[in-house]
Order: sequence, then structure tokens, then C-alpha cells
Amino acid sequence: MSESKLAGQFLDAAIGLLERVRDEESAHIAEAGTAIAEAVASGNRLFAFGAGHSSLPAQDVVYRAGGLALVNFLAVPGTVGIDVMPATLGSALERVDGLAGAVLDSSPATAGDVLVIISLSGRNALPVEMAMNARALGLKVIGVTSVAYATGTKSRHVSGTFLKDHCDIVLDSKIAVGDAELSLDGIDAPFAPASTVVTSAIMQAVMAAAAGELAARGMEPPLLRSGNVDGGHEWNGRVLKEYGDRIFFRH
Repeated sequence: MSESKLAGQFLDAAIGLLERVRDEESAHIAEAGTAIAEAVASGNRLFAFGAGHSSLPAQDVVYRAGGLALVNFLAVPGTVGIDVMPATLGSALERVDGLAGAVLDSSPATAGDVLVIISLSGRNALPVEMAMNARALGLKVIGVTSVAYATGTKSRHVSGTFLKDHCDIVLDSKIAVGDAELSLDGIDAPFAPASTVVTSAIMQAVMAAAAGELAARGMEPPLLRSGNVDGGHEWNGRVLKEYGDRIFFRH
């Protein structure tokens, strides 16, 4: 099989997943957008969390041109990216009990805030405890996960539960267990993961829904512009100043 045919098959698979999300998750995406809009309108704060590669869609909505300025990344040291040495340490930390609680207790997140937790499998201790602890603190929790893992794998948390079991709103990415869309004779392992493409699209869809909801309420959404277009830097400076008390990615 030619390389170009495999590339096309992956793109077709990703498009198919996006279509499923559009058709099957639209109501939940709208609900998540409304929750975020309500937090913005009521003076609360927004946070996004993900570990490992699930951190990428979370980072994609923080300080993002065309995105809401109020989204803050809730970082757990050692789990954010592959810059940690060894890179496998991040995976190990996702299974450590108690880490999520310590991070939340030292964060600025308080009751009424919204926390989006992204975890493809939703089975590790870190995202499960993050959701449990956040709800105990009075935060609204939006989970972005693959619900298929809850039936295709076993939880690694002592409770036996998954991320989806501790969320106010669940967004199902539809990714199959294993996160690999292609297979080929002569290649022993499945390959071509699509979770980042799909989950990032879900996150942007939620933010779009939130912006629309704010506009419908007569409120200007606190959006950032590209710093690479004329006037963008000045625009962003005004937004960051106006909402500075709810933005924690700058001093």
C-alpha cells in the first residue's frame, strides 16, 4: 500500500470521528459552552488540565489567538510534556495517589470556577482524583474523554471509577481503545493516533459555543486576537488588563 493511501486513510478516519462528535456530542458541547459562559459572566475563573499528550488540547485553549483570554492551564509538574527526563516519568506520575489534591489545594481554583479535565482513557488516578477533588471544592467539572475505555479497560484508581464518573458534563471523543486508527500487514502494532486532532477540535468547539452564548447574553466575549496582525498586541493588552484578576498565566 502506498504511503499516500495510508495518509488518506488516516485523514478519512479523523474526519469520520469529527463527524461523529458533531452529530452525537453537539448537545453536550453546547452545555459545556453554556457552563463556561456562565462562569465568565458571573466573575468566576476557567481552568483546563491534561497530562501527557492529553495536555496538548488543554494548552491549545490557553493564551490562544481567537480564544477566550480567561482560560488558565492547571499544570501538574512533571506531567505536562515530554521535556521531563525521563519522558516515562509523566506516565508514572499519572498513577500517583494524592497528587491531584495537592495541586488543587495550592491552585487559585475556588468554588464556582470551571475546570475542564482532558484524559483519553480517564482511568488513571490523576484525572479521576482531579475531578473528585474539584467537585468537592465546588468547581464545575467538564470531562473530555473516550467513554469506550470505561468498558474496554479497568480503572487504575482505587475506587474502580473513571473520569467520566465524576464530571458534571462529559464530552466523548469517540476514540477507540488504543488510540490508533490504522493497521497494516507487516507492521505489528496499530498506528496513527487521532485523539489530539479530535480532542483539540472538541475544545475549540466548546469555546466557540461559549463565545456565542456570551454574545447572546449581550456580553462581549473576552477574546484574544493574533499578535501578528496590526492592532492585535494593543487589543490583547486591553483584554488582559481588564480581566487580569482572573488570568494566572502572566504576572
